[in-house]
Amino acid sequence: MSQPPYYPPPPPPNYGAPYGTGPYPYPAPPPTNGMAIASLICAFLFAPLGIVFGHISLSQIKKSGEEGRGLAIAGLVISYLVTVLSIVVVVASIAFFAWMARELERTGGAGIPRQTTTAAPGNDQLPPFNPPATLGANCQYPATATPADKPVKPPATGKAPTTPATIDATVVTNSGPFVLHLDNAKAPCTVKSFDSLVQQNYFDNTPCHRLTDAPSLYVLQCGDPTGRGSGGPGYRFVNEYPTNQYRPFDPALKQAVRYPRGTLAMANSGPDTNGSQFFIVYRDSMLPPTYTAFGTIDKTGYAVIDDIAAIGIADGADDGKPAKPVIIKSIRLN
Repeated sequence: MSQPPYYPPPPPPNYGAPYGTGPYPYPAPPPTNGMAIASLICAFLFAPLGIVFGHISLSQIKKSGEEGRGLAIAGLVISYLVTVLSIVVVVASIAFFAWMARELERTGGAGIPRQTTTAAPGNDQLPPFNPPATLGANCQYPATATPADKPVKPPATGKAPTTPATIDATVVTNSGPFVLHLDNAKAPCTVKSFDSLVQQNYFDNTPCHRLTDAPSLYVLQCGDPTGRGSGGPGYRFVNEYPTNQYRPFDPALKQAVRYPRGTLAMANSGPDTNGSQFFIVYRDSMLPPTYTAFGTIDKTGYAVIDDIAAIGIADGADDGKPAKPVIIKSIRLN
């Protein structure tokens, strides 16, 4: 009897072998599309490129059967979202800066409107002064986003005494001298800042850059070393009288009141943005009570201001640079 043929057993499967080897190889998975990976990365680095790579990736995957469709879609979604948000931010920024430019054009950069409204008869006077409980208790002079336009140090923070009630200063201009009576009793933080700037010669050899002869607004504005109407000392401080005689957000703060002839007041570009710019009212003017009145010009100096106003405004306008340059040579405390 013959022996059956001997067949050696098959070798055991090699479970640790890589795809494509061994006696029973498994097919290798398709590779991940490189453009899909690039799309997802570019979504965070440069979104428009992520959109381009995402669409190319989907087209390649459809033809080649590669992996990465999910990555490509994620890259596209993120890229479109980032692009849309970027466009919104750019448009909003352009609108904001356009609005700022219009405001600066409207106000001359000083915060005093070119046109003012009139108040009802009998209701157009500055309010009586009722000293707030915190008057001068804690004067603060925080830095502004823009640096000082002329080297200067801010005043010391803290308490500002309200005595003496009045502090005098002499202004010498190329049109003549006049005396200021600074109202320390009503606006101690403002007077403290003005005194500090005077003692540091901040106002010396600076122009009065704005003169108005518009309906109900007659002021000479000074205190900007640049002469452009946007300069300042690199710090700001809050409004005082007459603003502090009203409740916050009181509608009356938007109603014009009469700033009488001879008033010395701070220019600003919004609530609590006082710096170094000030203006002298040479004829009764109507303004919202949001400009700190911190003194008066002595009546003996009215003639100097009247002469400046009489020369007029450059180009025959009703608001702009004086026709003849007005330069503050010095201001000194008496």
